[in-house]
Amino acid sequence: MKKILVTVVLGVAVVAGAQDAAQPAQGQPAASQSAAPVIKDPAEYNAYVAAVQQKDNAAKISGLEAFITQYPNSVMKNQALEILMGTYQQSNNMQKTMDTAAKLVAVDPCNVRALALLAYFDRVTVQSSPATDPKVPQLLSDEKKYGQQGLDCLPKVTDPDLVKNKPQMEGIYKSAIGITDFQSGDYAGVVAALRPVVDANPTDFSVVYPLALAYLKETPPDSQNGIWFAARAAAVAPAQAAPGIEKYARSQYVKFHSADDGWADLLAAAKANGAQVPIKPAPTPAEQAHAMVVATEPDKMDFAQWEFVLTNGSQADQDTVWNAIKGKAVQMNGTVLKVTPSQIEIAGSSDDIDAKKSDITLNFEEPLSAKLQPKEGLPFDFQGEPSSYTPNPFMMTMDKGRVLKAAAPAPTKKPPVHHKPAAQ
Repeated sequence: MKKILVTVVLGVAVVAGAQDAAQPAQGQPAASQSAAPVIKDPAEYNAYVAAVQQKDNAAKISGLEAFITQYPNSVMKNQALEILMGTYQQSNNMQKTMDTAAKLVAVDPCNVRALALLAYFDRVTVQSSPATDPKVPQLLSDEKKYGQQGLDCLPKVTDPDLVKNKPQMEGIYKSAIGITDFQSGDYAGVVAALRPVVDANPTDFSVVYPLALAYLKETPPDSQNGIWFAARAAAVAPAQAAPGIEKYARSQYVKFHSADDGWADLLAAAKANGAQVPIKPAPTPAEQAHAMVVATEPDKMDFAQWEFVLTNGSQADQDTVWNAIKGKAVQMNGTVLKVTPSQIEIAGSSDDIDAKKSDITLNFEEPLSAKLQPKEGLPFDFQGEPSSYTPNPFMMTMDKGRVLKAAAPAPTKKPPVHHKPAAQ
């Protein structure tokens, strides 16, 4: 179990503060101390002082446990529990620390120190346990309960020492809430809880990586933030986990951007804990189509490129391609899907061949003899003149069909379509 080190929230200051609170209990309190709890029974007072003044932790624990058992209704019970909790923590007995913290919260629901320890302990236990551990559901329920209870109590804190530590405790409470929300699939809740924690603690892998995953699992995903924090997670991850997380972050970058150019710069900035680097989204299908038209003359394009531009391009780009090929004889190879004497339906691009989806209707001026009719499902070399098309679903009609005996160009694969990401 990961050792809890909330030393700013708990520790020596807790013990000293509780001991000071006990001092007015001897005899009648001074006027300036009238608000402090007073132990009126000398035996009870002596038992309390004897316990808290022990220098040895084991003796102090024994004395405090005995005091709480013997005087369960003592006015110093809360202080005794708080000292006991701190002493168990100093002794590295985490289970007893948590047990005592739970007892303290039961009698003092706004003890923010105990709530911070409970929220933190439950969170790190969940994050270090397999999901199949039967204790996890109860731990998740408890950690969110303690986290929310702590947040609700923080505005009531007035003790100067605790006021100084409010930002740290707020981070502990929000981390507990965020991790619970992650486990339940409330990714918006994760982002709301963990983003301020990560901004304040950018090297804490235990919250950076869940925040990255939450951004990427939202609907729609927030790729800008998700990829950035995934890169940050790779930078601060344990050595054995870093390569896998970096690979995942890069895959998300390529998925969003459509290439890996710029990835090295983003990763370097993340590793340097620099300012967040914006990521250019992948080009839209229309932008890709326009790039094809700019880069290649229509008569030099293959059929798959024609199909892509005529399906996804702007009207101007469609017109550029169509006006260049309409009525021109082209020779191609495709797969026959349906045959009649005067018409053949063909899959012309490799993607449509794989999908068994026709994208060309080839018309013949004279019916084909049975001998010339190709077999369905087989490759087919042909010539035709594009005469019309429908963009969606794509279908190009070619007239003046001819059966070729020489091999025509092989079918080509359609370019990948990078859809424009949804608005964040």
